[in-house]
Amino acid sequence: MKRKYKTDSIKELLIDVAEFRDARNWKQFHNPKDLAISISLEAAELLEVFQWTGADTEADTEKKLAKIKEELADVLIYALLLGDNLDLDISEIIADKLDKNNQKYPAEKAYGKADKYTAYIEKTDEEKQE
Repeated sequence: MKRKYKTDSIKELLIDVAEFRDARNWKQFHNPKDLAISISLEAAELLEVFQWTGADTEADTEKKLAKIKEELADVLIYALLLGDNLDLDISEIIADKLDKNNQKYPAEKAYGKADKYTAYIEKTDEEKQE
């Protein structure tokens, strides 16, 4: 099957997603609330892939991986549409969040650890005495 859509650029992906949406006149249904709900619902469907699998935490079968791809694509599509609806630059907001996370989780302190960011905050001398 020949693909109609194939790009690595977020802006080009958004154009493809918007063209798909607009060809069906669905923008009228894509308000921020409903897009946020859709992101959450699709994320729940992604979680469902791992539900009741015990210690199995891997994408270890073709069937499971196919379902993960499908649900992850849905989450990302709705996220792109929400960003578009709110006139947000996806690349910019991701870069901003990475900058914030870099401050909260300095690599030299957080490397290999899954601690909450509060574990990396420098305590004042007064706080250390408590």
